[in-house]
Amino acid sequence: MKEIAKAYNSKETEDRIYKMWEESGFFNPDVCVKKGIAKPNAESYSIVLPPPNVTGTLHMGHAAMLAIEDILIRAARMQGKKTLWIPGTDHAAIATQAKVESDLYKKEKKTRRDLGREEFLKLVEAFAKESHDTIIHQLRKMGSSLDWTREAFTLDDKRNMAVRTAFKRMHDDGLIYRGARIVNWDPKMQTTVSDDEIEWIEEQGKFYYLKYGPFVIGTSRPETKFGDKYVVLHPDDNRYKQYKHGQQLQVEWINGPITATVIKDTAVDMEFGTGAMTITPWHDATDFDIAQRHRLDKQQIIDFQGKLLPIAGEFAGLHISKARQLIVEKLQNKGLVDHIDEKYTHRLATNSRGGGIIEPQIKEQWFVAVNKPFTLKESHIPAIPSESETTLKELIRKTVESKQIAILPERFEKTYYHWIDNLRDWCISRQIWYGHRVPVWYRDKETYAGVQAPEGEKWEQDPDTLDTWFSSGLWTFSTLGWPEQTQDLKTYHPTTVLETGYDILFFWVARMILMAGYHTGNVPFRNVYLHGLVRDDQGRKMSKSLGNIINPLDMIEKYGADATRLSLIIGAAPGNDIKLSEDKVRGYKYFTNKIWNVSRFILLNTEGEVDLAKKPQLTPKQEQLLEELKKLSQETTQDIANFRLYLAGEKLYHYFWHRFADVIIEESKPAFRQSTGEEKISTQWLLLAILTTLLKLLHPFTPFVTEEIYQHLPILQRKQLLMVEQWPIL
Repeated sequence: MKEIAKAYNSKETEDRIYKMWEESGFFNPDVCVKKGIAKPNAESYSIVLPPPNVTGTLHMGHAAMLAIEDILIRAARMQGKKTLWIPGTDHAAIATQAKVESDLYKKEKKTRRDLGREEFLKLVEAFAKESHDTIIHQLRKMGSSLDWTREAFTLDDKRNMAVRTAFKRMHDDGLIYRGARIVNWDPKMQTTVSDDEIEWIEEQGKFYYLKYGPFVIGTSRPETKFGDKYVVLHPDDNRYKQYKHGQQLQVEWINGPITATVIKDTAVDMEFGTGAMTITPWHDATDFDIAQRHRLDKQQIIDFQGKLLPIAGEFAGLHISKARQLIVEKLQNKGLVDHIDEKYTHRLATNSRGGGIIEPQIKEQWFVAVNKPFTLKESHIPAIPSESETTLKELIRKTVESKQIAILPERFEKTYYHWIDNLRDWCISRQIWYGHRVPVWYRDKETYAGVQAPEGEKWEQDPDTLDTWFSSGLWTFSTLGWPEQTQDLKTYHPTTVLETGYDILFFWVARMILMAGYHTGNVPFRNVYLHGLVRDDQGRKMSKSLGNIINPLDMIEKYGADATRLSLIIGAAPGNDIKLSEDKVRGYKYFTNKIWNVSRFILLNTEGEVDLAKKPQLTPKQEQLLEELKKLSQETTQDIANFRLYLAGEKLYHYFWHRFADVIIEESKPAFRQSTGEEKISTQWLLLAILTTLLKLLHPFTPFVTEEIYQHLPILQRKQLLMVEQWPIL
């Protein structure tokens, strides 16, 4: 037996252990099959890592994700499954470009247009590479047993081929089209923004009640009202039954008299305000939908820089932030202000990546049609048979409704369905330079969509790039080689689990279900495990402004990766937010020390190598202890299989510390320390058997300390690594 140190030192151990794991090749399932760890026909178990953005460093939410996924992967690998965990990073187009643009302006007072597209993209790619390397280092520090031979990047050549293939197929089926619809426009970055990248900020402001002929209408944005020539009423509102749909009225408005038309529509909330509202179809999504239904005119009031257009008369050219109060003063002077609510709280839409305030605009863009019927040629989804007609919206609903995919916790299904019911066509084009460029080319009046550029001269490619979520939506199968029908794709898709935060369930998860259903005729994963947000010990969101951010690398440096992992698992049920403090991490450092000290005591008091396959004559009480261990092993296996990781971790913690260390070992010490005798032999065998089993069960949770102890075990059956030991079958 190798000499075992008096104390466990995570700093001196973890990098060495990880290097040993990585060099063994066992992160790769092909190596595991080749070396007999998994049988060629074994059940597959696969996860693709939700790719971190190459815009910075990992936070505690990422650390929780890594801990959860690594536990699932390590347990599956030890159970003899063909286990694959694919690493990757996301180019995060808007966030990455915004970061580089900001740095460029701070350092050189230049914009991307000063550099030109080609030179600017070189800067972005250099930044992304540096950030990527930082993230990969952090993934390793967490002990993540990822198959680095299969690492992917959402903007690499293979993913680019997948994106272009997906675009062309959907375009040819009429599911991708170019049209003018309302979009989230960021005047600051001069690009459309995905719903997924909107950050809603609560703001105290004013709510204005304005006189519009015989009606009083409410708005928080009087600067948009110049084009309001429709008043919308609910058809069941008895207060306005004297007004008929289509009726026209002459009303005095901001810049003089206008002709207003009455529209009856059920979209009006009769309980809000006066139950009457005017609409601005060009600058509000709900108003746009009403205008579409009734074929109403749409007029632009605000330009793409956030300034008022000539329709605003004397206010034309003013930025909306400066014009608002001036417009209100004019309305007051004309007697058109009924009253003002000075304490109105409303939600302001901002671009979470660039910080700009979103201004809805009607703009010609590329969209995915979610309500257009198409035929799913080959389907492995029972709810949608092959050669049947469906829509993308039906596909993502029925897939979950039919339990083809299980969402954990189940309560999130209701929110998922609510989001689907309100799903609009997906705007996928962005007016930025970094990302997958739209694979469409133009020449005179010709348009060509293809995987490769068309032959011939004078073709110009669309300057826009695709929404990052378009490439991320392909992630589960593009990482496995699609569009080629690779062996990986056949073996590991659908993946077993998609583990992510509940905050992006609707955006990313639904996009992946949509893309996998359409392109592969199958689900992208069998299970969705949603973890909660990691908050501080007071339950607050971690942020720089509050100064309460806990950096996972700092915790690993101080207390080790094992303690950091346990602090994010125990007490963290799926879908529930977790409170975290440095004290909690420190507490689990004491546990890793306990594992070491107990193991060291057993090893120092064990003579020679022990054959665990040859059970000596045990006392009834010792047999009872083995039965107790068997029950713990079965419960742990079931808890992990059913994603109750928090319960499995807690049970192992309490058993090891309060049962094994405090009771079993203490009661065994007299016999254990005897110089000879059958009781010493049976006690030595029993304690070593229990310890070995506990190291296996604990390994997915605390991989470093258990692996280091395993290398010292004086047992004949010891394999090269605990990481590929057989899961306890007692």
